[in-house]
Amino acid sequence: MIRSGKKKVALGMSGGVDSSIAALLLREAGYEVIGLTMLIWDPGLKMDGRIKGNACYGPGEREDLEAARQVAARLGIPHHAIRLAEEYNRCVLDWFRERYLEGATPNPCAICNPTMKFGHLLDKAREQGVEFDYFATGHYVRRRPPEQPGGRYRLFKGLDPTKDQSYFLARLDQRQLAGSLFPLGDRAKTEIKELARQAGLAELAEKSESQDFFEGEDLGVLFPADKVRPGPIVDLDGRRIGTHRGIVYYTVGQREGLGVATGRKVYVKEIDAAANTIVLADRDRVNSRSCRIGDLKWISGQPPADHARLTAHLRYRHRGAFGTLSQTAEDTWKFEFEEPQFAVAPGQLAAIYQDDEVLGGGWILQP
Repeated sequence: MIRSGKKKVALGMSGGVDSSIAALLLREAGYEVIGLTMLIWDPGLKMDGRIKGNACYGPGEREDLEAARQVAARLGIPHHAIRLAEEYNRCVLDWFRERYLEGATPNPCAICNPTMKFGHLLDKAREQGVEFDYFATGHYVRRRPPEQPGGRYRLFKGLDPTKDQSYFLARLDQRQLAGSLFPLGDRAKTEIKELARQAGLAELAEKSESQDFFEGEDLGVLFPADKVRPGPIVDLDGRRIGTHRGIVYYTVGQREGLGVATGRKVYVKEIDAAANTIVLADRDRVNSRSCRIGDLKWISGQPPADHARLTAHLRYRHRGAFGTLSQTAEDTWKFEFEEPQFAVAPGQLAAIYQDDEVLGGGWILQP
């Protein structure tokens, strides 16, 4: 982490242990820290009381905001709440809804991080008069500055493999990386919790972490009612074997909650949005030897050489698949796996790595 006099650092604060200890570490490194908390929840959304716990998007953000304010006060740093519900609805939720209704499985965090946290949050804070030199987050990732003038910033996995979050930042660009700090990247989660206890913030060390993006039990409330319609569940031969609740409740590779009795384990192989149909198959028929990737953004601004041996992470917590990448059209790439991969879901982010370095990311396309 750069030590630089009394440089000002705006820090994204969620009220959790990671961003709170990031604030502590930055302050101890000599920075003037300013806390920023995004307010994205739309209170007009009716959830009928169906709340399932900690998540990024939901009415619980009131408690998260208060927790962030209390930590900022205890650390003696200023704090600002930045209202971004309109931007979040337009840039994340609308995108999320559109992808799901197309039969894809989008990951909101993969679009929220580069667009909201490293984009609208900083723009709106500056509009409100908040001045800062860097933006920091509690992500477990490592940023490496250029080794020579005119060189490129590089992004690497966090040293703690159980907490690495580089997948979500695979679409950052050089400008965003140049202005960012990640004070937790070279530390383990256990160390962060211990630092919280030593700092008198033990309650944060025990606080449950966000496990999903939405607090509601029923994802369907995020969609217009007329867009979530029951339809047929069929096998590979087109025979109807059940009825689904609406395609937004299903994803490629899903086995639980299908509501069909076939006498064997079957999985979602395909979501046909045009026909409002879910297609099931045996597990081996849900494997893929390659996938197409669109809108690939490269952190360096330049793609790797065609057919280089790389690793593709096809979802968060995916262990990664070795293979080769080649460009097949102006904005389309093909990743060929060395071993077949299960449940390659269109709409998910494919993050491309070379060893521990994340090179970029794009969206998995329909086969």
